[in-house]
Amino acid sequence: MIKNNLIFGSVVLLVLVYLSVFTVDMTQNAVVLELQKPKQTITEPGLYFKVPFLQQVSYFTNQLMVNDSQPAEVITKDKKNMLVDNYSMWRIVDSLKFFQTVRDELGAQARLDDIIYSELRVELGNHELTDVVTVNREAIMKKVTEEANKKAAEYGIEVIDVRIKRTDLPEEIANSIFNRMRTERERIAKEYRSEGNEEATKIRAETDKEKVIIMATAYEQEQSVRGAGDAGAIKIYAEAYQRDPEFYGFIRSMEAYKHSLKNDSTILLSEDSEFLSFLNRPK
Repeated sequence: MIKNNLIFGSVVLLVLVYLSVFTVDMTQNAVVLELQKPKQTITEPGLYFKVPFLQQVSYFTNQLMVNDSQPAEVITKDKKNMLVDNYSMWRIVDSLKFFQTVRDELGAQARLDDIIYSELRVELGNHELTDVVTVNREAIMKKVTEEANKKAAEYGIEVIDVRIKRTDLPEEIANSIFNRMRTERERIAKEYRSEGNEEATKIRAETDKEKVIIMATAYEQEQSVRGAGDAGAIKIYAEAYQRDPEFYGFIRSMEAYKHSLKNDSTILLSEDSEFLSFLNRPK
């Protein structure tokens, strides 16, 4: 019986010791709560004690964290709507204040979203769209980081850096710009087609003109050659006629017969027709 009591007492003692001891890692800070009220803040790693059942420990990381926010719409100085997607790097520097204000990381992220987008709206509202997306972005984000850090200090948070991942136009504005760009491209395309058709018409007209000139020159050369050939033929015929008029008449008559008496042609002539003079002669 005594042995059993000793064992039971040892177990109870071990459980009490286990419930009384806690450790804090070098990547953590801790807040000791007594009846849900903060009693002690621990920032150094090591082994610590607490009152079992009466005290609880909440741990908070002291490492750098990243808050990737949802895109939000802002208006620039030149009244241009932008969809800004940003992220921030932050850490907990005062665990007690952090616990008393935002309780946990989810509450801290929600509070940071409000603070950072508030500062983004203010700062981007002082700059034109071209400044935001080009030369002044670094200075703008530095100013947003400084102002956000001042406000986040109330919650035990230090904002290390704020960066814009992406800037875009709202969907309805993007569609409007796209339609306007498409209309402009169609207008330019029509201009190019009109200029192309005009140039094609000029080229066709010039080509037709050159064609007419070439054909006229060729026809002129053809007539000239043909005239020279006909003149030569007439000259040859004349010389042949002068040498033997009867033979020349015979040849010409044969050619006339050849062209006239073909394809079963029927010709009505009198018997004494000069056209039949060679046919009526005896052999």
